[in-house]
Amino acid sequence: MFRKQVMVAIAGLVVSASASAQTTPSAAPATDKAKSVNAQPAAQTAPPADKAKSVNVQPAAQTAPPASPFRAPDPLNFTADTPSVATVNGFLKQLWGYDPARLWQVQAIQKTQVPGLSRVTILIAQPGADPSKVQGSQFFVLPDGKHAIADDVISFGAQPFAETREILKTRANGPSKGSANKDLMFVEFSDFQCPHCKDAQAIVERLMQDFPNAHLAYENFPLRQIHPLAEQAAEYSVCVAKSSNDAFFKFANAVFDTQAGLTPEGATKTLNDAVTKAGLSPDQIAACVAQPQTKAAVDESVKLAQDLNVNSTPTLYVNGRPVPVSSAVPYETTKSIVSYQLQLDGLPQPAPKLNSLSK
Repeated sequence: MFRKQVMVAIAGLVVSASASAQTTPSAAPATDKAKSVNAQPAAQTAPPADKAKSVNVQPAAQTAPPASPFRAPDPLNFTADTPSVATVNGFLKQLWGYDPARLWQVQAIQKTQVPGLSRVTILIAQPGADPSKVQGSQFFVLPDGKHAIADDVISFGAQPFAETREILKTRANGPSKGSANKDLMFVEFSDFQCPHCKDAQAIVERLMQDFPNAHLAYENFPLRQIHPLAEQAAEYSVCVAKSSNDAFFKFANAVFDTQAGLTPEGATKTLNDAVTKAGLSPDQIAACVAQPQTKAAVDESVKLAQDLNVNSTPTLYVNGRPVPVSSAVPYETTKSIVSYQLQLDGLPQPAPKLNSLSK
Protein backbone atom coordinates (compact mmCIF):
# COMPACT_ATOMS: atom_id res chain seq x y z
CA MET A 1 0.00 0.00 0.00
CA PHE A 2 2.67 2.42 0.97
CA ARG A 3 5.53 0.96 -1.05
CA LYS A 4 7.28 2.57 -3.96
CA GLN A 5 7.58 0.80 -7.29
CA VAL A 6 9.57 -2.42 -7.28
CA MET A 7 12.32 -0.92 -9.40
CA VAL A 8 12.75 1.87 -6.88
CA ALA A 9 13.02 -0.57 -4.01
CA ILE A 10 15.58 -2.67 -5.85
CA ALA A 11 17.70 0.08 -7.30
CA GLY A 12 17.45 2.76 -4.68
CA LEU A 13 17.20 5.16 -7.62
CA VAL A 14 13.97 6.46 -9.09
CA VAL A 15 14.34 6.39 -12.85
CA SER A 16 11.29 6.53 -15.09
CA ALA A 17 12.16 4.53 -18.18
CA SER A 18 10.87 5.59 -21.59
CA ALA A 19 11.19 4.12 -25.03
CA SER A 20 13.98 6.49 -25.97
CA ALA A 21 15.85 9.33 -24.33
CA GLN A 22 16.13 12.57 -26.28
CA THR A 23 19.05 14.88 -25.63
CA THR A 24 19.65 18.36 -26.91
CA PRO A 25 23.12 18.95 -28.41
CA SER A 26 25.13 21.77 -26.90
CA ALA A 27 28.02 23.72 -28.31
CA ALA A 28 30.80 22.71 -25.93
CA PRO A 29 32.41 19.28 -26.47
CA ALA A 30 32.85 16.93 -23.52
CA THR A 31 36.22 16.57 -21.84
CA ASP A 32 35.26 13.20 -20.30
CA LYS A 33 34.06 10.90 -23.05
CA ALA A 34 31.11 8.66 -22.23
CA LYS A 35 32.09 5.16 -21.23
CA SER A 36 30.06 2.20 -20.05
CA VAL A 37 31.33 0.37 -17.02
CA ASN A 38 28.73 -2.35 -17.17
CA ALA A 39 28.09 -2.76 -20.88
CA GLN A 40 30.70 -5.43 -21.42
CA PRO A 41 30.32 -8.31 -23.88
CA ALA A 42 29.63 -11.70 -22.37
CA ALA A 43 32.71 -13.79 -21.61
CA GLN A 44 33.71 -16.29 -24.27
CA THR A 45 33.13 -19.89 -23.26
CA ALA A 46 35.86 -22.31 -24.19
CA PRO A 47 34.67 -25.31 -26.25
CA PRO A 48 34.62 -28.61 -24.32
CA ALA A 49 37.55 -30.93 -24.76
CA ASP A 50 36.96 -33.61 -27.38
CA LYS A 51 37.81 -36.83 -25.59
CA ALA A 52 37.29 -39.02 -28.67
CA LYS A 53 40.13 -38.70 -31.17
CA SER A 54 39.19 -37.86 -34.74
CA VAL A 55 41.31 -37.40 -37.84
CA ASN A 56 39.26 -34.51 -39.13
CA VAL A 57 38.30 -32.59 -35.99
CA GLN A 58 38.62 -28.84 -36.53
CA PRO A 59 38.68 -26.20 -33.77
CA ALA A 60 35.31 -24.60 -33.16
CA ALA A 61 34.81 -21.23 -34.80
CA GLN A 62 34.98 -18.27 -32.46
CA THR A 63 31.68 -16.48 -31.97
CA ALA A 64 31.85 -12.72 -32.18
CA PRO A 65 30.71 -10.95 -29.02
CA PRO A 66 27.24 -9.40 -29.29
CA ALA A 67 27.11 -5.88 -30.56
CA SER A 68 26.40 -3.15 -28.05
CA PRO A 69 22.70 -2.27 -27.98
CA PHE A 70 23.55 1.37 -27.33
CA ARG A 71 24.06 4.10 -29.87
CA ALA A 72 27.26 6.09 -29.54
CA PRO A 73 26.85 9.11 -27.26
CA ASP A 74 27.29 12.56 -28.78
CA PRO A 75 30.20 14.42 -27.12
CA LEU A 76 28.26 17.66 -27.60
CA ASN A 77 25.78 16.42 -24.99
CA PHE A 78 28.40 16.58 -22.20
CA THR A 79 28.30 20.23 -21.21
CA ALA A 80 28.31 20.09 -17.41
CA ASP A 81 31.56 20.25 -15.48
CA THR A 82 30.25 17.82 -12.87
CA PRO A 83 29.56 15.02 -12.28
CA SER A 84 32.06 13.15 -14.43
CA VAL A 85 31.10 10.09 -16.44
CA ALA A 86 33.31 8.05 -14.14
CA THR A 87 31.39 9.26 -11.09
CA VAL A 88 28.02 8.47 -12.68
CA ASN A 89 29.24 5.02 -13.70
CA GLY A 90 30.59 4.44 -10.20
CA PHE A 91 27.24 5.45 -8.72
CA LEU A 92 25.28 3.18 -11.04
CA LYS A 93 27.67 0.29 -10.42
CA GLN A 94 27.02 0.66 -6.68
CA LEU A 95 23.27 0.48 -7.36
CA TRP A 96 23.06 -2.08 -10.12
CA GLY A 97 26.33 -4.01 -10.17
CA TYR A 98 24.69 -7.00 -8.47
CA ASP A 99 22.58 -7.60 -11.61
CA PRO A 100 24.53 -9.03 -14.60
CA ALA A 101 21.39 -8.73 -16.74
CA ARG A 102 21.41 -4.92 -16.58
CA LEU A 103 23.64 -2.89 -18.90
CA TRP A 104 23.81 0.87 -19.02
CA GLN A 105 25.58 3.71 -20.79
CA VAL A 106 25.90 7.35 -19.85
CA GLN A 107 24.44 9.22 -22.79
CA ALA A 108 24.57 12.84 -21.64
CA ILE A 109 25.57 15.05 -18.70
CA GLN A 110 24.19 18.51 -19.39
CA LYS A 111 23.95 21.89 -17.76
CA THR A 112 20.48 23.13 -16.87
CA GLN A 113 19.06 26.58 -16.34
CA VAL A 114 19.77 26.18 -12.60
CA PRO A 115 23.45 26.92 -11.86
CA GLY A 116 25.27 23.78 -10.77
CA LEU A 117 22.30 21.46 -11.42
CA SER A 118 23.19 18.80 -14.01
CA ARG A 119 20.87 16.58 -16.03
CA VAL A 120 22.16 13.00 -16.46
CA THR A 121 20.74 10.79 -19.19
CA ILE A 122 21.44 7.06 -19.24
CA LEU A 123 20.45 4.19 -21.49
CA ILE A 124 19.49 0.82 -20.02
CA ALA A 125 19.23 -2.58 -21.70
CA GLN A 126 19.78 -6.29 -21.25
CA PRO A 127 22.80 -8.10 -22.75
CA GLY A 128 22.22 -8.85 -26.42
CA ALA A 129 19.06 -6.74 -26.52
CA ASP A 130 17.76 -5.36 -29.77
CA PRO A 131 18.54 -1.62 -29.97
CA SER A 132 14.81 -0.95 -30.19
CA LYS A 133 14.43 -2.37 -26.67
CA VAL A 134 16.82 0.14 -25.10
CA GLN A 135 15.21 2.38 -22.50
CA GLY A 136 16.24 5.86 -21.46
CA SER A 137 16.14 7.50 -18.04
CA GLN A 138 17.16 10.80 -16.52
CA PHE A 139 17.97 12.19 -13.11
CA PHE A 140 19.42 15.45 -11.83
CA VAL A 141 22.57 15.87 -9.75
CA LEU A 142 22.54 18.74 -7.27
CA PRO A 143 25.35 21.29 -6.97
CA ASP A 144 26.67 19.66 -3.76
CA GLY A 145 27.55 16.52 -5.75
CA LYS A 146 26.15 14.37 -2.93
CA HIS A 147 22.48 14.24 -3.86
CA ALA A 148 20.38 13.59 -6.93
CA ILE A 149 16.72 14.07 -7.77
CA ALA A 150 14.58 11.59 -9.63
CA ASP A 151 11.11 11.25 -8.11
CA ASP A 152 12.73 12.12 -4.79
CA VAL A 153 16.02 13.37 -3.36
CA ILE A 154 18.51 10.49 -3.11
CA SER A 155 22.17 10.15 -2.18
CA PHE A 156 24.60 10.35 -5.09
CA GLY A 157 28.28 9.71 -5.75
CA ALA A 158 30.77 6.89 -6.12
CA GLN A 159 30.03 5.95 -2.47
CA PRO A 160 26.33 6.90 -2.20
CA PHE A 161 25.59 4.87 0.94
CA ALA A 162 28.62 5.72 3.07
CA GLU A 163 27.15 8.74 4.86
CA THR A 164 23.88 6.96 5.66
CA ARG A 165 25.85 4.00 6.98
CA GLU A 166 27.74 6.20 9.43
CA ILE A 167 24.55 7.95 10.55
CA LEU A 168 22.87 4.62 11.25
CA LYS A 169 25.89 3.26 13.11
CA THR A 170 25.69 6.26 15.43
CA ARG A 171 21.96 6.85 15.78
CA ALA A 172 20.16 3.55 15.13
CA ASN A 173 20.11 2.41 18.75
CA GLY A 174 16.77 0.61 18.81
CA PRO A 175 16.28 -2.95 20.06
CA SER A 176 18.70 -5.27 18.34
CA LYS A 177 19.67 -8.88 17.78
CA GLY A 178 22.34 -10.84 16.00
CA SER A 179 25.99 -9.89 16.10
CA ALA A 180 27.18 -7.17 18.46
CA ASN A 181 29.57 -6.10 15.70
CA LYS A 182 28.10 -3.48 13.35
CA ASP A 183 30.34 -4.17 10.35
CA LEU A 184 27.28 -5.69 8.71
CA MET A 185 24.35 -3.66 10.00
CA PHE A 186 20.70 -4.11 9.12
CA VAL A 187 18.35 -1.31 10.22
CA GLU A 188 14.61 -1.83 9.82
CA PHE A 189 12.19 1.11 9.96
CA SER A 190 8.77 -0.35 10.60
CA ASP A 191 5.18 0.37 11.62
CA PHE A 192 3.28 -2.19 13.71
CA GLN A 193 0.00 -1.43 11.92
CA CYS A 194 1.47 -1.66 8.41
CA PRO A 195 0.44 -4.88 6.57
CA HIS A 196 3.57 -4.83 4.42
CA CYS A 197 5.71 -4.59 7.57
CA LYS A 198 4.04 -7.73 8.87
CA ASP A 199 4.87 -9.53 5.61
CA ALA A 200 8.45 -8.25 5.72
CA GLN A 201 9.25 -9.95 9.03
CA ALA A 202 9.71 -13.35 7.41
CA ILE A 203 12.04 -11.83 4.81
CA VAL A 204 14.14 -10.04 7.44
CA GLU A 205 14.35 -13.21 9.52
CA ARG A 206 15.48 -15.19 6.50
CA LEU A 207 18.18 -12.60 5.81
CA MET A 208 19.36 -12.91 9.40
CA GLN A 209 19.66 -16.68 8.94
CA ASP A 210 21.54 -16.32 5.65
CA PHE A 211 23.82 -13.59 7.04
CA PRO A 212 24.51 -14.77 10.62
CA ASN A 213 27.13 -12.07 11.20
CA ALA A 214 24.57 -9.29 10.76
CA HIS A 215 23.50 -6.88 13.48
CA LEU A 216 19.79 -5.99 13.19
CA ALA A 217 18.40 -2.82 14.79
CA TYR A 218 14.67 -2.08 14.84
CA GLU A 219 13.51 1.55 14.59
CA ASN A 220 9.92 2.63 15.10
CA PHE A 221 8.46 4.69 12.27
CA PRO A 222 4.69 4.86 12.90
CA LEU A 223 2.89 6.46 9.97
CA ARG A 224 0.77 8.54 12.32
CA GLN A 225 -1.55 10.07 9.75
CA ILE A 226 -2.34 6.71 8.16
CA HIS A 227 -2.08 4.18 11.01
CA PRO A 228 -3.46 5.83 14.16
CA LEU A 229 -2.82 2.79 16.39
CA ALA A 230 0.82 2.41 15.33
CA GLU A 231 1.88 5.15 17.76
CA GLN A 232 0.46 3.30 20.76
CA ALA A 233 2.11 0.06 19.63
CA ALA A 234 5.43 1.84 19.19
CA GLU A 235 5.25 3.30 22.70
CA TYR A 236 4.48 -0.13 24.15
CA SER A 237 7.48 -1.53 22.26
CA VAL A 238 9.80 1.11 23.74
CA CYS A 239 8.79 0.08 27.25
CA VAL A 240 9.06 -3.64 26.50
CA ALA A 241 12.55 -3.12 25.06
CA LYS A 242 13.69 -1.66 28.37
CA SER A 243 13.36 -5.16 29.78
CA SER A 244 15.46 -6.90 27.13
CA ASN A 245 16.01 -7.21 23.39
CA ASP A 246 14.64 -10.73 23.54
CA ALA A 247 11.40 -9.51 25.14
CA PHE A 248 11.06 -6.83 22.46
CA PHE A 249 11.25 -9.27 19.55
CA LYS A 250 8.79 -11.66 21.24
CA PHE A 251 6.44 -8.70 21.69
CA ALA A 252 6.95 -7.49 18.11
CA ASN A 253 6.25 -10.93 16.65
CA ALA A 254 3.10 -11.24 18.75
CA VAL A 255 1.83 -7.81 17.64
CA PHE A 256 2.43 -8.55 13.96
CA ASP A 257 0.76 -11.96 14.35
CA THR A 258 -2.37 -10.30 15.79
CA GLN A 259 -2.17 -7.10 13.77
CA ALA A 260 -5.88 -7.26 12.87
CA GLY A 261 -6.59 -6.51 16.54
CA LEU A 262 -5.05 -3.03 16.30
CA THR A 263 -8.39 -1.28 16.18
CA PRO A 264 -9.74 1.53 18.37
CA GLU A 265 -11.72 -1.05 20.32
CA GLY A 266 -9.14 -3.84 20.46
CA ALA A 267 -5.69 -2.23 20.45
CA THR A 268 -5.11 -2.16 24.19
CA LYS A 269 -6.08 -5.81 24.66
CA THR A 270 -4.00 -6.85 21.64
CA LEU A 271 -0.94 -5.01 22.97
CA ASN A 272 -1.42 -6.30 26.52
CA ASP A 273 -1.67 -9.86 25.22
CA ALA A 274 1.60 -9.33 23.33
CA VAL A 275 3.22 -7.98 26.50
CA THR A 276 2.13 -11.12 28.36
CA LYS A 277 3.57 -13.33 25.61
CA ALA A 278 6.86 -11.47 26.09
CA GLY A 279 6.79 -12.46 29.75
CA LEU A 280 6.10 -8.99 31.16
CA SER A 281 3.38 -7.29 33.20
CA PRO A 282 0.83 -5.26 31.21
CA ASP A 283 0.29 -2.96 34.20
CA GLN A 284 4.00 -2.13 34.44
CA ILE A 285 4.23 -1.50 30.71
CA ALA A 286 1.14 0.74 30.80
CA ALA A 287 2.73 2.80 33.58
CA CYS A 288 5.88 3.20 31.48
CA VAL A 289 3.86 4.21 28.41
CA ALA A 290 2.31 7.05 30.40
CA GLN A 291 5.74 8.62 30.96
CA PRO A 292 6.62 11.50 28.58
CA GLN A 293 10.06 10.07 27.83
CA THR A 294 8.40 7.09 26.13
CA LYS A 295 6.83 9.21 23.42
CA ALA A 296 10.11 11.14 23.17
CA ALA A 297 11.91 7.88 22.36
CA VAL A 298 9.46 7.17 19.52
CA ASP A 299 9.87 10.76 18.29
CA GLU A 300 13.64 10.29 18.21
CA SER A 301 13.30 7.22 16.01
CA VAL A 302 10.86 9.05 13.72
CA LYS A 303 13.31 11.97 13.49
CA LEU A 304 16.05 9.59 12.37
CA ALA A 305 13.78 8.26 9.62
CA GLN A 306 12.90 11.78 8.51
CA ASP A 307 16.54 12.86 8.47
CA LEU A 308 17.26 9.95 6.12
CA ASN A 309 14.25 10.84 3.96
CA VAL A 310 12.54 7.54 4.72
CA ASN A 311 8.98 7.94 3.46
CA SER A 312 7.56 4.42 3.46
CA THR A 313 7.43 1.31 5.59
CA PRO A 314 8.98 -1.14 5.76
CA THR A 315 12.38 0.26 4.86
CA LEU A 316 15.47 -1.88 5.42
CA TYR A 317 19.00 -0.53 5.22
CA VAL A 318 22.02 -2.80 4.83
CA ASN A 319 25.18 -0.83 5.61
CA GLY A 320 23.33 2.32 4.60
CA ARG A 321 21.92 0.85 1.39
CA PRO A 322 18.12 0.58 1.04
CA VAL A 323 17.20 -3.02 0.25
CA PRO A 324 13.76 -4.32 -0.83
CA VAL A 325 11.83 -6.41 1.70
CA SER A 326 8.69 -7.00 -0.30
CA SER A 327 6.97 -10.16 -1.46
CA ALA A 328 6.85 -8.50 -4.90
CA VAL A 329 10.65 -8.89 -5.11
CA PRO A 330 12.08 -12.42 -5.30
CA TYR A 331 13.99 -13.26 -2.14
CA GLU A 332 17.06 -14.31 -4.13
CA THR A 333 17.19 -10.83 -5.65
CA THR A 334 17.16 -9.26 -2.20
CA LYS A 335 19.82 -11.68 -1.01
CA SER A 336 22.02 -10.95 -4.04
CA ILE A 337 21.86 -7.20 -3.29
CA VAL A 338 22.95 -7.82 0.30
CA SER A 339 25.80 -10.06 -0.90
CA TYR A 340 26.86 -7.40 -3.38
CA GLN A 341 26.94 -4.76 -0.65
CA LEU A 342 29.20 -7.02 1.42
CA GLN A 343 31.49 -7.23 -1.59
CA LEU A 344 31.53 -3.44 -1.98
CA ASP A 345 32.34 -3.02 1.73
CA GLY A 346 35.14 -5.60 1.65
CA LEU A 347 33.34 -7.96 4.03
CA PRO A 348 33.50 -11.77 3.80
CA GLN A 349 30.55 -13.63 2.39
CA PRO A 350 28.82 -16.06 4.77
CA ALA A 351 29.96 -19.66 4.52
CA PRO A 352 27.66 -21.87 2.44
CA LYS A 353 25.21 -23.90 4.51
CA LEU A 354 25.66 -27.63 4.63
CA ASN A 355 22.15 -28.94 4.11
CA SER A 356 23.03 -32.58 4.44
CA LEU A 357 26.00 -34.68 5.51
CA SER A 358 25.23 -37.23 2.85
CA LYS A 359 23.69 -37.33 -0.55
